[in-house]
Amino acid sequence: MNMKFVLLLACVALAAADSRPAYSYDAPSSEESAEAKYDFQWAVKDDYSGNDFGHQESRDGDDTQGSYYVQLPDGRLQKVTYYVDGDSGYVAEVSYEGEARYDSAESREDAYAPPRPVYG
Repeated sequence: MNMKFVLLLACVALAAADSRPAYSYDAPSSEESAEAKYDFQWAVKDDYSGNDFGHQESRDGDDTQGSYYVQLPDGRLQKVTYYVDGDSGYVAEVSYEGEARYDSAESREDAYAPPRPVYG
């Protein structure tokens, strides 16, 4: 009788262990699956180093548009304006402001000169 009770208890324990809670995946609510919508911009301008660059972009669903710019070493400002409209792909227009300057190193006051070696 004792063995039957142990066997019955083992069967009940096995059945209880097998009845795991059923997990299911529900589709996200409409709030979570809303289309992307954002707008940002940032810029860096440092007169000492000559760094001048930035980026701005806005998106509403599949419609994305923006621009970025950078001060080139030759003195021009390069601007890229772009948009992405659904499946049409990335369309960019590149423009330049200013004139390219190619000064010789000798004519610039801040021209780089390597250090002279010191022996001794």
